[in-house]
Amino acid sequence: MSEGSEVARRPPRAVLGYTPDEKLRLQQLRELRRRWLKDQELSPREPVLPPPKLGPVESFWERFLQPGGLWRKQVFKAYSAGSFIFLRLLVPAWIIHYYVKYHLLMQPYGIVEKKPRLFPGDTILETGEVIPPLEIPSNHH
Repeated sequence: MSEGSEVARRPPRAVLGYTPDEKLRLQQLRELRRRWLKDQELSPREPVLPPPKLGPVESFWERFLQPGGLWRKQVFKAYSAGSFIFLRLLVPAWIIHYYVKYHLLMQPYGIVEKKPRLFPGDTILETGEVIPPLEIPSNHH
């Protein structure tokens, strides 16, 4: 009777706490979790990827666009000269040509703001043709 009464009088297991084996196991699990989380952090050198394989065109541009290359300087000079010629010479020349052609010169086939009226007997300037008189039929109603 004394054994049964002692079991009945013992406090529940949760009140006693963990056993030394359980404490050790929980400590080891915590340590493993911490180590796993630490391993998930990437160093500045990661991720280590293999170098990309470039095709012929991409490898050409990769070499071509390296800073300080001779071809790069030559292309820049050609671009600068081309943009200077286009913007400072060709565009202004085109604007001047347009203005002179359509706004200053008075010659045939230019833009005419208002066509002059033509009457019978007038001469067409471009062809020199004389407009014949208007024929009205006599049997008009």
